[in-house]
Amino acid sequence: MSFNQDFDQHGAWRKQFALRLRQLSEWLTDHDLMEAGVRDRLEQLHAQVKNDKITVAFVAEFSRGKSELINAVFFAGYGRRIMPASAGRTTMCPTELGFDAQVPPCLRLLPIETRLQPQSLLDWRNAPDKWERIDLDVNDPKQLAKAIQKVAEVRRVSQTEAAALGFWDDEVPDDNPLMGSDGLIEVPKWRHALINMAHPLLKQGLVILDTPGLNAIGAEPELTVSLLPQAHAVVFILAADTGVTKSDLTIWRQHLAVLGERKASRLVVLNKIDTMWDALSSPDQVQRQIASQRTDSAAILGLSPKQVLAVSAQKGLLAKVNGDDKLLEASNLLELETALGVDLLGQRRTILSSVVASGIQLLRQETGRLVHTRARDLMEQVQELEGLRGKNVGVIKQMRLRIEQEQADFDASGAKIQAVRSVHLSLLKNLFALLSATHLKTEVSELARALKQPGIKLGVKRAYGQTFERLRTDLARAHQLADDILAMLEGSFKGLNAAYGFSLQAPTPPLLTDYARELDLIEKSHLQYLSLSNTLRLAQPEFAERLARALMSRLRVVYDTAVNEVELWNKSAAAQLDAQLRERRRNFSRRIEAVSRIQQAAGGLDERIRELQSQQAELHLVDAKLSELTDHLLAAPDERSDSAMAT
Repeated sequence: MSFNQDFDQHGAWRKQFALRLRQLSEWLTDHDLMEAGVRDRLEQLHAQVKNDKITVAFVAEFSRGKSELINAVFFAGYGRRIMPASAGRTTMCPTELGFDAQVPPCLRLLPIETRLQPQSLLDWRNAPDKWERIDLDVNDPKQLAKAIQKVAEVRRVSQTEAAALGFWDDEVPDDNPLMGSDGLIEVPKWRHALINMAHPLLKQGLVILDTPGLNAIGAEPELTVSLLPQAHAVVFILAADTGVTKSDLTIWRQHLAVLGERKASRLVVLNKIDTMWDALSSPDQVQRQIASQRTDSAAILGLSPKQVLAVSAQKGLLAKVNGDDKLLEASNLLELETALGVDLLGQRRTILSSVVASGIQLLRQETGRLVHTRARDLMEQVQELEGLRGKNVGVIKQMRLRIEQEQADFDASGAKIQAVRSVHLSLLKNLFALLSATHLKTEVSELARALKQPGIKLGVKRAYGQTFERLRTDLARAHQLADDILAMLEGSFKGLNAAYGFSLQAPTPPLLTDYARELDLIEKSHLQYLSLSNTLRLAQPEFAERLARALMSRLRVVYDTAVNEVELWNKSAAAQLDAQLRERRRNFSRRIEAVSRIQQAAGGLDERIRELQSQQAELHLVDAKLSELTDHLLAAPDERSDSAMAT
């Protein structure tokens, strides 16, 4: 199965899940089970599945056929090249292809001159008026390709301006571009490009990141320390006839090499195998040469040979456009697409399914507790009314007075419940303070000052280490605070359960220490960037400022995610208490109403008991349906039927 087909299935699963989640939401609303905590949990699950993105980054030095590979894998359906991939001029700036339904189809281009200003790419993303925008007609392949050709545009500038923009360095002359006879140097016209189009795969959450060569990668810190490390898969393209060159190895070591289980996210493509199709060599000899290049490249890059694939993007694109199955097979393009589908989508689906399963289990628990509370109240009412059989009017009146007194005592207990809320909120305030933007900025301020100091930054690695150690300590403290809050809630809920017959259960707090792994990845991507080759770039104040802003932007995302998890946990605990308070007040009202009816009519007792027993039976069906619906959401995609859910 090709990547396109596999991704179609992934998109279909996400749509099906969203539909079933919406149907569950409607069912919960119809049965008066949509409490605040349940609603928040549903919204979180919906957002997780709807907004899930899969980013595939394509990285290569110039002239490796990277843009042609993107055309062959993703855009062959247009019957022509969409990304610029002709000889010579190709993609000159980092280009992201994705889909946002709130934005019309367009190409947005950020001028290269913005590199002279300290703002990060994230800052510029939030300033759409600073980008040049070109509308796209996705139904006109010719207009689409012509518009996207702008990502290959260049400018000719002086050596001084090239140095200021990060494309010239007297200390490393081998990496500098060629100077023209007029003394001018060719640099990209654009710093970054965003393509928004309703391509089927992009609509389903795929994001394609097309990156330029080594010089441009090294000059854009946010690309190296944020976009590439966060990509779910990186496809590194080499030339099949040369294998791993010196510049290829530099890109790999400085920007792409990872350790441990993250190695599985790396795929290496030996492109242009058609250049090795030699009429003087037999097919077996050619295959042996290709196999040897795969083995050698894998050894140099420290990967499994299975992660190094040999393809011909140009022949694969031609084969798809012309419907030539034999040429498509010879190009080996489908082998790459299968690897992307099985490895990338398989890993992502496993992670997403695990997160979703956890959320569904919590949703079931929260809703199940509410159903249990109602079932217990109904049982107590039936037992209470059963005890009135054969009793006289005086006994019934006495029962009503007792219920009213219980209600009054319960209403008077508000101070005790408010005390629980007060302590809970006080502890939460301390926890939120540790994860706040203000505290994060304070913790990173020393590192930011070290980066902004003029000249060579000899102590910057130590500053990074000290900063991240403080951040990890903060996360450990936040985790301990969450444990303290959990202990307080467990004790308070136990007391309320004993005093009022509640069934409160303190929800498990988020594992804040898990975010330490995110910090480790961020630290590693930055330290990896502080290589000798970037020492002189770091000496430039504007460059160091961009690096500091890129760091802060990425850390803020981690902390915001942690804060959102804590807020959801807090809402779950508060909503559970609110729900049981509300159910108890309803219970008092129903009990008083039942006794009033019995006082007014002799047959009222038996009628009310039958009503309650009918409600018990209905509630039992509700509980069974809740299990069925949540089981349906938890089931593997291929186990699900397409039948509509009954209401």
